Amino acid sequence: MNRRVGIAAHASTVQVATPYDNVVTILHEGASGGGKSEMLEPVHREPDGQLLLGNNLMTEEKRYLTLPRGCELRPVSDDMVLCHPSLQNSEGKLVVVEAENAWFLRFNHIRKYGTDPYWEGLCCHPEEPLLMLNMDGKPGATCLIWEHIEDAPGRPCPNPRVIMPRRLVPAVVNEPVAVDIRSFGIRTPPCSRNDPSYGILGLFHILPPALAWLWRLVAPRGHDNPSITESEGMSSEGVGSFWPFATGRRVTQANLLLRQLQATPRTRYILVPNQHIGVWKTGFMPEWLAREYLARRGNARFRADQIVHARCPLLGFAMRSMQIEGTTLSQWFLEVQTQPEVGQEGYDRGAEILYSFFRRELPRYLEEDLDPVGGKIIQCCMDGGSVDDYVTFLPMGS
Repeated sequence: MNRRVGIAAHASTVQVATPYDNVVTILHEGASGGGKSEMLEPVHREPDGQLLLGNNLMTEEKRYLTLPRGCELRPVSDDMVLCHPSLQNSEGKLVVVEAENAWFLRFNHIRKYGTDPYWEGLCCHPEEPLLMLNMDGKPGATCLIWEHIEDAPGRPCPNPRVIMPRRLVPAVVNEPVAVDIRSFGIRTPPCSRNDPSYGILGLFHILPPALAWLWRLVAPRGHDNPSITESEGMSSEGVGSFWPFATGRRVTQANLLLRQLQATPRTRYILVPNQHIGVWKTGFMPEWLAREYLARRGNARFRADQIVHARCPLLGFAMRSMQIEGTTLSQWFLEVQTQPEVGQEGYDRGAEILYSFFRRELPRYLEEDLDPVGGKIIQCCMDGGSVDDYVTFLPMGS
């Protein structure tokens, strides 16, 4: 019997409409804490309207960016999205549709009034009663989403949640959408020469499909994950980052993911950190800026002279330069080894940490029924292959 098997992505999806009427659809995957709900939020601004790009943890220097007008956001999904083959079209792009009736929103980052006016307004003045978890509510009073219960005196719960019905979300999209850019988010710790870590990712990286597949196999939970409190260091959420919700065998899911990437060659892939870029504390600003920048460009396709091979091959390509609304970003935020506090020495030690994690997680997929192309991709990683090697397995679409 020939069955068309579909899988669900652990992802948010948003249509991004630029001030110039261009629309780009971004699907943002990742383990818990990877920035899925944040991809649906308007970019956070300082009181004067500027964007705080980052705060240097060693020098306390702050860098700002002026963005006169942000893009219009049309949310599609918040956490789980269906990618069934019956949805696909002839464009060669992944087509997805929402898989949930309500969204399970985490608000640990909202600790005071005015942090996120978008969700604060929807939750403080809802059109109907909402279910709130781990919030310090009082009978007969408005529950404020920045007031969380405490796990211990002075220790707020890291996982306060609100269940928001989709019908209450403004401009929500209910139809299937074709994905232009498929993003993967990872929480990254600070990285310096004296205290190296895997926090070596630049603002965003362009990934060949083969590398995008590897990142979804290892699915790192990342640094200071508010949803995972029992583990330390770098751990994996499992294949696709949806493994905690799946049944069967990992290798079956890995094969399905690989075939999905092969069947959608015109969807492009990026990798986006949150929390830190080297010694700079950034929060979720990298994904908001990547969203604004790529939507204005119309895609994630670059000429060879616009990108460079990342120093660590697992990160694919880094941006050679990047300009948003007339402001050029410092190279410090694009290639972490250029930060004086990190340098090539600190970067390379961080790359070793990242490689150790991949080489620990990937061998579990090397089973007899793994797709032969998948086996070659994993072996390439184990052998320390180059970015160009990954492109040969699954070429980057036109």
